[in-house]
Amino acid sequence: MSSSAQIRDITFAVPEAWHRVERWSLIAGIVGAIACIIGAIIYPADHFLRAYLVGFMFWLGITLGCLTIVCLIHVTTAQWGFAVRRILEAAARNISLLTLLFIPLMVGVTRLYPWAQPGADRDFLTHLQRPYLNPTMWIVRAIFYFIAWNVCAWALSRWSWRQDAPPDRGYRRRFQNFAGATLAIYGWTMTFASVDWMMSLDNHWRSTIYGFYVMAGQGLIGFSFLIVVAVLLWKYQPISEYMTVTHLHDMGKLMFAFLILWAYQAFSQGLIYWMGNIKDEITWYVNRITGGWWWVGLALILLHFFVPLFLLLSQSIKRDASKIIVLAIWMIVMRWIDLYWLIIPNFPDTKGRFSFSWMLIASTVGIGGLWVYAFLVNLKSHPLIPRHDPMIYHVIEAEESGH
Repeated sequence: MSSSAQIRDITFAVPEAWHRVERWSLIAGIVGAIACIIGAIIYPADHFLRAYLVGFMFWLGITLGCLTIVCLIHVTTAQWGFAVRRILEAAARNISLLTLLFIPLMVGVTRLYPWAQPGADRDFLTHLQRPYLNPTMWIVRAIFYFIAWNVCAWALSRWSWRQDAPPDRGYRRRFQNFAGATLAIYGWTMTFASVDWMMSLDNHWRSTIYGFYVMAGQGLIGFSFLIVVAVLLWKYQPISEYMTVTHLHDMGKLMFAFLILWAYQAFSQGLIYWMGNIKDEITWYVNRITGGWWWVGLALILLHFFVPLFLLLSQSIKRDASKIIVLAIWMIVMRWIDLYWLIIPNFPDTKGRFSFSWMLIASTVGIGGLWVYAFLVNLKSHPLIPRHDPMIYHVIEAEESGH
């Protein structure tokens, strides 16, 4: 069968069964949102905002992780990315939803961050940081970040949709150039965003590697999410026609690479502070290895790194859809625990004292239900394969030659 005939015979649609997932996701989002509102009423506002920040950063990580993977696909013209590109684009467009969901954090900035509270500049270090860490500039920077991320995500999607029409051979170069610029913009904005939204929760502690650490985690959760969705869609057309075991293996290898990168950043940061042994700097770690937090940190070392590391060394696991999807789901769970460990011990009543609230689950489920619903709406709004992308012929030829 010729390549053009194969393309005409493909059904470009999302499986009907996914409509049930869409409905239940919306229900979960609404229930979670109601639970969050109740929690915000009956508990202090700052307790709600802490939990909300964990849930928000978790889903933001998936969104921006998928955006960067799309860019990597375009920059490298990777064959494995052709069949799954529209999945990533649909997830990246959820940045518009997260822009709206960021509003509670903007409203609560003075309750959540110590440097934004009245009288905080009586502290000498906070006073020195005031030109950068002040509520007005914090909000202005956040608006800039979201504008940049929305422009990048929607521009890449709009050009991708145009490939469903007769081909324009100039798109590949356009994609490469814009994707390269997007990676640079992402690296710059996420470095500052990670400082603004997470590191400044304890503005007496600082790390020059923190932004890279957060971005490595976003890349890891992005690949984990991609593997889960790709495997679930693999038995349906058109993904079944273009995704192969080799492509799954490639995605597994890249998830492994980002796991190593995340662990390297975490270890490097910890080693530097351990060798320096400066009281003002190691306090951040002391707060996370005392009062019960030690067990969370140990779980991250063993279950977030060592166990997945040895499992992903196996080629058979990376090529077995039923096994790697379980591992990918596990990695997603561990990414949430890592963010919980990074964010929650920053507050006066949780430093060195383990704390867990049902609002952490409610906020994650509430934001996540709305996020998954929006993702599925995005996914079904356009064909799952760009019909006239030149890469489609390379993929078909590779399949026909047995590679």
